[in-house]
Amino acid sequence: MSRNNTLSQQSAELSKRLSAIPQEILDALRPALIKSGEEVAAAAATFAEASRDSGALIDSIAVTGPGETTPAYAEGGGKRTAGPNQVLVTVGNETMRHGHFIEFGTVNIEPQPFLRPGFRTVKPRIERRTSRTVATAVRKYNAR
Repeated sequence: MSRNNTLSQQSAELSKRLSAIPQEILDALRPALIKSGEEVAAAAATFAEASRDSGALIDSIAVTGPGETTPAYAEGGGKRTAGPNQVLVTVGNETMRHGHFIEFGTVNIEPQPFLRPGFRTVKPRIERRTSRTVATAVRKYNAR
């Protein structure tokens, strides 16, 4: 990818490269992605414990696996489908629709971040797991 290309061109080039990934590698990566999403959700729940009022925030944290659609009351409300190599962690359900206010704050409420710190906490482990899984899958794919 050239840095002189527009963002749209760079995105199209990246999309083309990602679509060339063999299905066997994506299949091998899927369990690691889901486990990583679950770790982010668990870490976010731990940080959300500090702002616990009723537990509704923690109960609304959801993991959407590859090819699945986000819950109806999450950001994008049931309209966003995770790609084949993507896991989404969202907050929101029928009874809890203000997770973004807790995360980012409002004019009247100080922010109490839980999702971003949760991700930052587990990010190194996720990167190691993903690298290890991809390397193993590529070796198996090339050895056949």
